[in-house]
Amino acid sequence: MWCCSTRRSFQRFSLQQTTHPAHVQMDRRGLPAVLFLSWSGGVLWSIDVQTSNKNADKSRVNMQKNITSLGLLNWDDLKFFLEVARTRKVSSAARRLAVDYTTVSRRINSLETSLGTLLFEKSRNNGFIMTAEGQHLLGYAESIESTLHMACEQVSGSSVALSGHIRMGCTEGFGSFFITPQLSHFLDSYPSISLDILPLPHFISLSKREADIVIALERPEHGPYVCCKLCDYSLRLYATQAYLDSHPAIEQKVDLSGHVFISYVDDLAFSSELLYLSNLLPNAQAQLRSTSVIAQYTAALQGRALAILPCFLAAQDPRLLPVLAEEVNITRQFWMYCREDLRKLKRITLLWDYIREVTELNKGFLSGEKAELRFSR
Repeated sequence: MWCCSTRRSFQRFSLQQTTHPAHVQMDRRGLPAVLFLSWSGGVLWSIDVQTSNKNADKSRVNMQKNITSLGLLNWDDLKFFLEVARTRKVSSAARRLAVDYTTVSRRINSLETSLGTLLFEKSRNNGFIMTAEGQHLLGYAESIESTLHMACEQVSGSSVALSGHIRMGCTEGFGSFFITPQLSHFLDSYPSISLDILPLPHFISLSKREADIVIALERPEHGPYVCCKLCDYSLRLYATQAYLDSHPAIEQKVDLSGHVFISYVDDLAFSSELLYLSNLLPNAQAQLRSTSVIAQYTAALQGRALAILPCFLAAQDPRLLPVLAEEVNITRQFWMYCREDLRKLKRITLLWDYIREVTELNKGFLSGEKAELRFSR
């Protein structure tokens, strides 16, 4: 038995094999209760859908007329529907599914014909926008997708559970200078698992399955997510020796008023947690600003200004020296989260636990107390 919690409803799925033709079994109210779906290889699965939320019941009533034609519906069509819903572009969906544009378009048309309704409206500026009927179908399709993923692991055994693809969204600096170096051991241990690392500040939507796991500066406020505090990390003020030699001495915080800085573009920062310069020195002048912490790090190496940088980035580089290390020591947190349904997948669990392990191993490095990165063995 598998469960999936959403903001709209609580749905319970009972998965069992069946030899019946693909169809929908109705309950006493005449509403769809069991979806019989085609499975690759000719095996069929039935999914019992029980919904306690009134809004979800209303959605099911609205779709009742068309959903009775689900005898023509199969999982392959839903895969194409989900990708177009998430990317809003047929071309993007085609790339993610490794097929051509025509195939995606044909499968969407097939699904709409099967259901007897329009699922998308095409917009010149916004791509493919779901209709109300498409929105109703989306929740069911995502629940079915998650259930089938878990079914694969249960039925196929550990070889499938330890394979597959994972997309992880992560802040640029942490992803590049901490997470990526740590992944070699994980990938060596599980060679059948592949990874994508998607850098923030690009907004990543878990609801659209743009990523499976996200590491961010703030925890999600709401949603069907599993979330944990990953770690604290420290930021300090850094400069090159050349900069310190050619500018007025800095012995206390008040001396910083005569210096220039490298910082974030305040109105474009993807999190308020990044606006630490204005909190440290309200009147500080930033000669160079960038939304990229790696660009700030690179600029600081040129010796033209001071920069507040994460210790996990700057402490590894002997060309950068901490300035007022005791007085300027800022602490922030990283949070890791993923969808509740995906958290149950074995490959997600493996990566989740591994990231927690290596961050715990490097608490001193992330806090700036140690300059050497440690690796899992």
